[in-house]
Amino acid sequence: MVEPWLRGTLTEFSAVPRQILHALELAAEDIELWCAGLSDAEMETRPFGIAPVGFHLRHIARSLDRLLSYAEGDQLSPAQLTGLSTELTAPLDAAATLVEFREGISLAMQRVIAISSDTYDEPRFVGRKRLPTTVGGLLVHCAEHTQRHVGQAITTAKAVAGMRLERTSDDAEVG
Repeated sequence: MVEPWLRGTLTEFSAVPRQILHALELAAEDIELWCAGLSDAEMETRPFGIAPVGFHLRHIARSLDRLLSYAEGDQLSPAQLTGLSTELTAPLDAAATLVEFREGISLAMQRVIAISSDTYDEPRFVGRKRLPTTVGGLLVHCAEHTQRHVGQAITTAKAVAGMRLERTSDDAEVG
């Protein structure tokens, strides 16, 4: 399948938001392909002690919300801070995690579209330390940070699927 950025879509948007939107579309498609079939247990499995797929999906959705809040000139709300602290331990099932991810991507795309390109060079500050960046810097980080975690989620999903195959093979040998 041709990746979103090569499909000639979203031409109503200028290059920067178009590429951010395409990165988010690709993230959604890759997660559906590689992670949507995981069971509840597999979604939260930690092979070799690494973060589970569920963490990456919750982190993507919630970090997009946080990054876009900063881009919009806001500070984080108490709910966003609570969400940050429960990304690894949230007791959600696979279906709920996927819903949160899908809704997070969809809302992020709407928010990216709403941000005017006239603001891309405006300064913004991130976190309690008020680290300096710009609206454009935050938007680009939304794309690259999402893709980084999608890659980690896919790698973990493949490891979990490999563990499933090993169990199935072991069960067949015993039976």
